[in-house]
Amino acid sequence: MSPSAALHLTIATRESRLALWQAEHVKALLEGLGHSVTLLGMTTQGDQILDRSLSKVGGKGLFVKELELALEEGRADLAVHSLKDVPMDLPPGFDLACVMEREDPRDAWVSPHAAGLDDLPPQAVVGTSSLRRLVLLRDALNAMGRQDVRIEPLRGNLDTRLRKLDEGQYHAIVLAAAGLKRLGLSSRIRHIFSAEASLPAAGQGALGIEIRTGRGDVAQALAPLVHMPSWLRVAAERTVSRAMGGSCSMPLAAYANWQADGALRLDAAWGDPDAASAMVRVHQSAPVQTLAQAEALGLTVASALRAGGARGV
Repeated sequence: MSPSAALHLTIATRESRLALWQAEHVKALLEGLGHSVTLLGMTTQGDQILDRSLSKVGGKGLFVKELELALEEGRADLAVHSLKDVPMDLPPGFDLACVMEREDPRDAWVSPHAAGLDDLPPQAVVGTSSLRRLVLLRDALNAMGRQDVRIEPLRGNLDTRLRKLDEGQYHAIVLAAAGLKRLGLSSRIRHIFSAEASLPAAGQGALGIEIRTGRGDVAQALAPLVHMPSWLRVAAERTVSRAMGGSCSMPLAAYANWQADGALRLDAAWGDPDAASAMVRVHQSAPVQTLAQAEALGLTVASALRAGGARGV
């Protein structure tokens, strides 16, 4: 790389152990391309509010607002996010410049007591922070006749959630497999749900990098990190959520995967958090080569969800 092409870049990141791992991962890749990189660690509102569910305090956007302010003020050049924490519509002046190769997008079952749902003791308590997981778990438990199992809120960073499990506050918790794997905690996983059994959240397992609009130099530096097959998948998923008015206050799952014939299959599910109506599940497949085609598939699936009775916000 010529000296003129090498940049000094500052990455804005949350200070949780997982967020720092993700930022360090991107830092190492960019340094391998010849750039010099520093980290700007920050505590966000989402990290500070732990006594209420995200759906009641403003959604997962609380994890990115402070990082966006650092970008806007020029204190940072890019922000590394877990893509499932990024609002479906970025504020004016910000761009999603890169989606990296996706880690395992599935949900993981973590429990010292039970090998899986069908192994839970009577009156067990399962923890999750996600309305999506709540409706999927409840649907599965109801099908098993296990109305005795309680699903309770679980907040905090990954280490905090594991500590609450170890202290006996829950019999089991459900987490993203990607975070556990990235932090070398795969041994804590008792079971990984198939995507069919627990349909993932839009963007789960993928890292997205946000920049200020107009920073073509940063976008060019990030271009080698882009993994377009992953970007097309998550673009389709995020479009479903956007079309439904998606946020973490919506019990919505959306998961796209490449098929043997090269088509992209997009599955989505919506559940009523008040349990007044049945789960709505739909899927569609289409040839997808561009982000516009991925988004078109997402719109088709969102329409099918609404036709099946799913309610947006």
